[in-house]
Formats: sequence, structure tokens, C-alpha cells
Amino acid sequence: MADDTAAGSDDDDDDGSDGDWFEAAFAADDDDASETDDASDVDADAPPDADIGRARDEPSTAADADSADPETFATAFGTEDDTPSGDGPGSEEGLFDDDFADAFAGADSTPAQPPDGLADDNSGGTRTFGFDVEGTDAPGGGGDFEDPEFDSDIPRINVGIEGLDEMVQGGVPERSLLVAVGEAGTGKTTFGLQFLHEALSNGERAVFITLEESRGRVIQSADEKGWAFSEHADRGNLAVVDIDPIEMANSLTSIRNELPRLVEEFGASRLVLDSVSLLEMMYDDQSTRRTEIYDFTTALKEAGVTTMLTSEASEDNPFASRYGVIEYLTDAVVVLRYIRPEDFRETRLAVEIQKIRDANHSRETKPYEITHEGISVYRQANIF
Repeated sequence: MADDTAAGSDDDDDDGSDGDWFEAAFAADDDDASETDDASDVDADAPPDADIGRARDEPSTAADADSADPETFATAFGTEDDTPSGDGPGSEEGLFDDDFADAFAGADSTPAQPPDGLADDNSGGTRTFGFDVEGTDAPGGGGDFEDPEFDSDIPRINVGIEGLDEMVQGGVPERSLLVAVGEAGTGKTTFGLQFLHEALSNGERAVFITLEESRGRVIQSADEKGWAFSEHADRGNLAVVDIDPIEMANSLTSIRNELPRLVEEFGASRLVLDSVSLLEMMYDDQSTRRTEIYDFTTALKEAGVTTMLTSEASEDNPFASRYGVIEYLTDAVVVLRYIRPEDFRETRLAVEIQKIRDANHSRETKPYEITHEGISVYRQANIF
């Protein structure tokens, strides 16, 4: 068992189980769907280490990750009464036989259809935003790229971001692993929420795993953009899971072993992890970090969903991730960055598709905007 402080175990617990707070972290009961508080509203039983600031100060070791109790992770997915299962460690029953649906917001057997009025409409009047717009007033409108669509039998999907989808000929290959790399404030979390909104608006199911915010804060942020995540969570076709990054690192072995089956049983088509950088920083050794993240991304691919990770950019290079690892382990890399002109009059946002395996795409740098409706890429505009 990992160190009690890092793993959040209770000294008074006779069997050493730390399922109480971990269950609450994964449980998606209806009351949480209306939360508006920040990450401090995580379950009161959470250990002191469930603090992001402390996560940066007390990195875990590889030994912690390997020593995590798999049954702790099982308990974390909740029971019908939102309390740890009476079976406890050592139960002969399957780890998730009866509790999976409750843990993911009580999903029923049929994916719920999206409520009316969810579709975005980011079109409008003439908006240049300091960019050289070539013959279009609407974001993402008009024009074709020279590259033909990639000839492949792999099913394709849209990311769900206007303008960016047009930069990918034929769409992103289904079940691929994407990463959005960017500095603070470039819209990485919004990118992930919008990516899931595309699936939810098509009647699919989705999972959002956050290491940075509380479940309530994530849902509130999406609701404010008109994406009705609270409704989707109540209907059972959206799971929003908040986990302390230290606990995830300590339990990474059991999580990656169980995640593919959990996602398959839930029936999700898309998954977002925000952000992988907080998980990476739990490992001091570069070799250990790469091995652990590689094994985790492999598990995500085995889950059979299209997955998007967010990652902090390097302090020295906006085109690289913080640790320079995740972009080599993913199928697609999208870079979100600032453009600062020499006159310093206005800082602008620009997006670039660094790579997408099995898909042709534009390699141009295009401006984008973050509004109350989400992200829009102006693919007919040029940075000047």
C-alpha cells in the first residue's frame, strides 16, 4: 500500500481501505451536477493531499504507483447509496458488477438524446479581430485546402470546433488519441469540453476526467457556454470525474487496468483527460515518467474511445509539451499559442495542427477566438 499521506488513507480504518473519499471523487450523484463551487468543494473526507498546490510540492514515486490497491480503485466507482460497498477488500464479487452505472451518474441502458437547442451558432456579422480576413465574414467559412482527403477506411469524426474541422480533410480518425498543447489561458479546457459537446449533441456518451477542477466547476463552465452538461449528467450520458493527481499517480496501475472495461461498459465514444501535465509531474525520473505515461496512453487506446488530453506547453517552447513526452505518444497534436506582435498592441491566439496520423490536414497557423460560445477558428484569416 502506498504511503498513507500520499494515498489519502484513513489512520482509523482497520482494513486500510481509502475508498471513502475516492468513491466520492468518482461518484456523480445528482446533487453534484448543480455545484458551482471550486475544487475546494471536493468531498470533506478527502485527505489534505487532495490539494493541487501540494501535488506540485510532493511528487510521488514509481513505487507508489505500483503499490496501489486495485480494490481501492474499484470502491471509488461508488455504490447505490454513495457509500463504500459492504463487500470491502477481498470480496469474491466482481469489482464493478453492480455499481458502474451509479458511478457514472446513473446511466440507463439507452444513450439519452440531446435536449433541444444545444447546437452552437457562432456565425454572425463581420468580425475581423485584427486578422486579415480573405473574403468571408463568418468564422470558419468558405475555401478549400489543396491537400486531398486521406484515402483510408478508418471511420472519421469531427472535433466539434468550427474552422478547425475544416482544416482536417475528412475528419480525425475515430479511436485516435489527441493532445491539445498550450500555455495558460489558451483555452485547453474549453477545447476538451467542446470536443465532448460534439459527441453529446449527437446522442453519444462521454467522459471528462479532471485533475484540476471540481466536478461542479467543470459542469458549470460547460453550462455557461450553452452546452447543458448538467442535463447530460442527469440523463446519464455524461460522466465528469474529478481526481486528485497524487491519488491518480499512486493508483495509476489499477486505473489503467480497469479503465478500458469501465469505459466500454459505460458506452462512451469520447473521453477527455485535463490535464496530463499534472500526472506527468508526479514522476521525478524522466524514464519512469515516459514509461508510466506510455502505459497509460496505451490503456486509453484499448478503451476503444476517441481520447483528447490537454497538456501545458513548455516554458521555453510553445510548440512542445511541458515534459516533451506526450506529443510522441499521441496520434494527433494541436498547438494553441499566443501571437504577440512587435508593437505589443494586441495579443492574439493562434492554432496549428502539428500532426494527425492517417489524415491530411492544413499546416497553416490560423487565428481563433474564445467566446461565451466556445472556440471558433478563422480558417480564412491570416496572422499579420
